[in-house]
Amino acid sequence: MEKHDLKHEFPEYQDKIHELKISNVHFRKLFDEYHEIEHQIRRINMGSEIANDKFLHELKAKLLFLKDEIYAYLNK
Repeated sequence: MEKHDLKHEFPEYQDKIHELKISNVHFRKLFDEYHEIEHQIRRINMGSEIANDKFLHELKAKLLFLKDEIYAYLNK
């Protein structure tokens, strides 16, 4: 399964991601929530965790929303 963590999604922003994680509390919360949801989706897709399609769809929608918010921070 392909990784969708922020390191793979935004490799060109690795330094800025690190800087924002340290200096911006709100960004850090977005970052942590993104990774928590991304890991949960991976566990579901690998069969380690069970979820119905509706719940999985909601997780993926939330992940995309967080990714958009994070990207907005990275482009400031």
